[in-house]
Amino acid sequence: MKEILLRQKQVLFFIIAGGLSAIVEIGSFKVFSTYLPHLFARETNFYGVHYPLSNIFSTSCGIITNYFLSIWFVFERGKHSKRKEFAYFMVVSFFSTLVSLGFFQVFYSFIFKDNINLIFYTLSPEMISKIAAILLVSILNYSVKKKVIFNG
Repeated sequence: MKEILLRQKQVLFFIIAGGLSAIVEIGSFKVFSTYLPHLFARETNFYGVHYPLSNIFSTSCGIITNYFLSIWFVFERGKHSKRKEFAYFMVVSFFSTLVSLGFFQVFYSFIFKDNINLIFYTLSPEMISKIAAILLVSILNYSVKKKVIFNG
């Protein structure tokens, strides 16, 4: 019973840490996608890839935030050294970033074409696509990070 409660607590803390990391990622994506197109004209469409630098920079901000929240609040230290643990975390995050970028491109190019009005805020197709990609990738991240990095 204690193990079930601890597992549920860990999932809850992972959701909270993921939510905070997502807020950092989405907020920084909004900033980057607003200002980077003024510096790099091809940012909105770089050979069919929409907002590549904004995605990469914002995802990096989210990853770094998630790493620190994960080691402070979610997972116990595994059998790996801190250096190895960080390296594994970054490798998993790199592949997660590629998957997230892929989902973003599919969502932005084919699925989310219109704004969604939330009364207090209107979500643009790029923001909706970013949020959807984060949600899908977060499920994969929890499983891999728990089993591989922090030794579950």
